[in-house]
Amino acid sequence: MKQARRLLGVLTGLFALVILADPVAAQSSVNEELIFGLNRKLLYVAVPITVLVEGILIYTVYRFRDNDDPKPTQENRRLEITWTVATAIILLFVGLASYQVLGSPFIGGATATAGDGSQANLMELSYDYPGAKGPADPDEAVQVEVDAMKYQWQFNHQNPGGQNVGETGTLVIPEGRTVYLHVTSQDWLHAVHVPGLGLKQDAFPGQYNTIVTKATERGSYQLYCAEYCGVGHSNMLGTVEVVSQEEYQQYLQENSGSGGNSSGGNSSGNASGNASGNASLVAA
Repeated sequence: MKQARRLLGVLTGLFALVILADPVAAQSSVNEELIFGLNRKLLYVAVPITVLVEGILIYTVYRFRDNDDPKPTQENRRLEITWTVATAIILLFVGLASYQVLGSPFIGGATATAGDGSQANLMELSYDYPGAKGPADPDEAVQVEVDAMKYQWQFNHQNPGGQNVGETGTLVIPEGRTVYLHVTSQDWLHAVHVPGLGLKQDAFPGQYNTIVTKATERGSYQLYCAEYCGVGHSNMLGTVEVVSQEEYQQYLQENSGSGGNSSGGNSSGNASGNASGNASLVAA
């Protein structure tokens, strides 16, 4: 009996240690904060259940280890009602906690704005594809087009001056501002994955998928292609640079006209994009 109590005490102590060791360091983005927050809530539910079940199992094995004539468990209606109600409460908690996170635009994706949708607030995109969703207030958010192709990334920024800023391989975004990323592909399936910022979204040819983020910590973050896309998949890497608002404005000014899709509009961008995509498929 003493050994069973010791084991139960050890398990309870481990659970208390997990609670006390709850990470307090700031997360690098709102997305990551929401994801890790949900993981912690689910951990708080899973650990006590694990401790309880393992404690009962250890106690039962120890208590009846010498029982040569075991008898079946008698029906206990009170016990059955108790664990049924407890299970329902736990599932309700998990469902509500998950819904709060998945319902956030930073996790569940951008939603269309009122009126005629989000098209009126979109930046000038390269292709006339459906799916992109703009912010309700375009002055309060940064918009970037993420164009995937074998085997690199093209990032086109919205420039208030009227000409888009384009760069290959490095995505620069400002700290503390909401950023809309309109993700698409020129050839076939790719996927944007930035683990350090809690971002992941598929890039489909012929449509846009918009994801929303707000970085809260400056620095460099690795970007990967998370969908196998051919022999160059492992080299389809990029970098996300989170800088201050002042540095971001300076970046736009210094790189204005450096290769983004400017006033040519959707039709010319679409034609050139399809041409290059078809050429790359033929070359492959």
